[in-house]
Amino acid sequence: MCDHNALHALFGGTFDPIHYGHLRPVEAMAAMAGLQKVTLLPNNVPPHRPQPEATPAQRADMIGLAIADNPLFDLDLREMQRDTPSYTIDTLAAVRAERGARQPLAFIIGQDSLLNLHKWHRWQDILSLCHLLVCQRPGYSSAMETAELQSWLSSHQTDSPDELRHVPAGRVFMAPTPLVAISATEIRARRHRGESDADLLPPSVSAYIDREGLYRNPERHDILRR
Repeated sequence: MCDHNALHALFGGTFDPIHYGHLRPVEAMAAMAGLQKVTLLPNNVPPHRPQPEATPAQRADMIGLAIADNPLFDLDLREMQRDTPSYTIDTLAAVRAERGARQPLAFIIGQDSLLNLHKWHRWQDILSLCHLLVCQRPGYSSAMETAELQSWLSSHQTDSPDELRHVPAGRVFMAPTPLVAISATEIRARRHRGESDADLLPPSVSAYIDREGLYRNPERHDILRR
């Protein structure tokens, strides 16, 4: 049975690999917005990004290791089971159908994604299915691209975590979450150069990457296979 005052959130990404830049801002958002649970949704075929280096199974394994001791998080692999692009609106519609019309539901994005939201597939329908929780990021504009988009944001924005729990969808909550300047690109680049990434991701994930031989220098890997 759903707790209709419990606020659950979804957080999507490629997670190639998952790292502290994913986990720590979301943990801060959970505290600020009063989240009971955050479900990680790894993409299979990201619509707007290069394809991952790690396989879907490897990325799922790494996420499982990263969140094993943190009850805030759980893992949903539905997007990995598709062989077509993972559009947020389709996933949100499926989750909403499962959880019912009254369950408060949110989707976590970064401020960069908010500024580009109008380019997403069926973006106008997203707030009919969930709230948006926005991790603010220094250096990004606080204003939308057009006056019309700014008006849309202003009409939906709230500063009240309580409001998020008392309506199922339709609000935008922006929070000054900490900027953790880590990217999966940086981790892969360090691995390609043979450098340590111990400060960037959980030790269990780093050890898994070692065991699986992930993110090796592409040229060296090609030489080894010859």
